[in-house]
Amino acid sequence: MACSEIPFCPGPPDHQGGPLPFIVPYGAVDTHAHVINLESLVPNRSYTSPAATEEQYLRMLDEVGMTYGVLVQVSVNGQDNEPMLKVLAKYPNRLRGVAVPLLSQADSYYQDMRDRGVVGIRVNVMFSGGGLDLSNLEECDALARDWGWHIQFLLNANDLPVLMPRMQSLRSTLVIDHMGYLRTDVGLLSAGFLALLDLVQERAWVKVSGAYRLTDQPPPYIDTVPYAQALIGAAPNRCIWGSDWPHVANWGIMPTVAQMLECLALYASEEGQRNAIMRDNPKTLYGFGD
Repeated sequence: MACSEIPFCPGPPDHQGGPLPFIVPYGAVDTHAHVINLESLVPNRSYTSPAATEEQYLRMLDEVGMTYGVLVQVSVNGQDNEPMLKVLAKYPNRLRGVAVPLLSQADSYYQDMRDRGVVGIRVNVMFSGGGLDLSNLEECDALARDWGWHIQFLLNANDLPVLMPRMQSLRSTLVIDHMGYLRTDVGLLSAGFLALLDLVQERAWVKVSGAYRLTDQPPPYIDTVPYAQALIGAAPNRCIWGSDWPHVANWGIMPTVAQMLECLALYASEEGQRNAIMRDNPKTLYGFGD
């Protein structure tokens, strides 16, 4: 795709707070956000976005009351993890990261990532430029086992019925982004959602996030509620939440993180359940302290 053909997506609203639907507990973790460096844009990307800086990211966390955050390497920056790693290194007690590393590197390369806060590998098959895909799956699994990392998947759950034998053979911890990126009109009884539900019930973690990616409805994306509640019911101790800030590759209504929290209030109306999703579960997965 020529640079002139790459679509531009808008940036997020300047302020992410506002009236919140509940009190965010101390220790809450936003498990999914990005910093974006325009100097590291890869030519084979699916979209172009504005920069998302360290300062904007930390302001967002503070505005909505997040104690901790997890940065995920964004596809438009390919495998240049350095901008993200620099942010992680500045805030070792507050931040963790999910990287898209080069494969077959010296141990010192991976040790440096771990020392700076990387706890997982991202496999992104939804957007160009991601750097790692399903052809690298078994190699990523070996790498993750060697370094004590998990593997985070951005995939469409419609593909899971075919992928299940490979997914079940992996020995690493698995994390599924954005409820399997499954559009709500596909249905709760679709083969893809049932496979996702089985995988989550059996072993995988899942992010009940990215609601605006699954529907054409406006906030608070009511039609995503049954999907999220089914996943929470399948594995209440392995469900986590993320803001998905700065909401890249979105050309519809640009939400705020406060609106994403409104979604969570619908998914989990009971405070104890929300606190598990926002605080207890992710602290276990990402290794945050008190």
